[in-house]
Amino acid sequence: MKPLTKTALDWQNIYQNQAQKSKDLALQRFYRQGVQAASTPLSEVEFVALDLETTGLNAKKDDIISIGLVPFTLQRIYCREAQHWIVNPRKPLSEESVVIHGITHSEIDEAPDLRRLLTPLLDHLTGKIIVVHYQHIERSFLDEALKVRLGEGIKFPVVDTMAIESAVQRQQHGGWINRLMGKKPGSVRLGSSRERYGLPVYQPHHALSDAIATAELLQAQIAHHYTPETPLSALWV
Repeated sequence: MKPLTKTALDWQNIYQNQAQKSKDLALQRFYRQGVQAASTPLSEVEFVALDLETTGLNAKKDDIISIGLVPFTLQRIYCREAQHWIVNPRKPLSEESVVIHGITHSEIDEAPDLRRLLTPLLDHLTGKIIVVHYQHIERSFLDEALKVRLGEGIKFPVVDTMAIESAVQRQQHGGWINRLMGKKPGSVRLGSSRERYGLPVYQPHHALSDAIATAELLQAQIAHHYTPETPLSALWV
């Protein structure tokens, strides 16, 4: 598989600059810890899978309602170190979103604001490469949530399992010959992507189970399409 991006960002330099600019102590610690080098083989990378459930899909209008994360490597998923938090959003909780994620008004009424959880959240993310399924949710919602609460956002590289699966599907089923034969790329939703690798079905739209599902999916994708010696720069964006 080819690298997902032609021009990789210099994340080590970005972290150094952000550490100097940031005014929040937790964010300063996050950036000062640095980021793993782009040349690090995937077999040596420390990952953390992250999933957010939200009140909607617009980071400007909606907010985070739950967070799930689990650290892992290519060899192992550390379920004992997994975390799951329900948070009280600063935006209304719609009935439609309750149907999707199952989190009720009574649960969020008793939950803390994200501001109280930022230090433990950042501690779990510090020094790790964050893995998500569809980067625009986790990146945009965390960035906007911190801007609202701290007056500054957050920057970090991610490995996006949806982007990887999209590239795989384009490579395997793209092109005019496949279109002529009626073949087209398959769904890259988390459940559909996992099914192609023979991974088990988990409850969808639960932040912790989706984080574990994302970690397992990346392990399978790398096993099928990359090698343990592949540099981190081939996957992060």
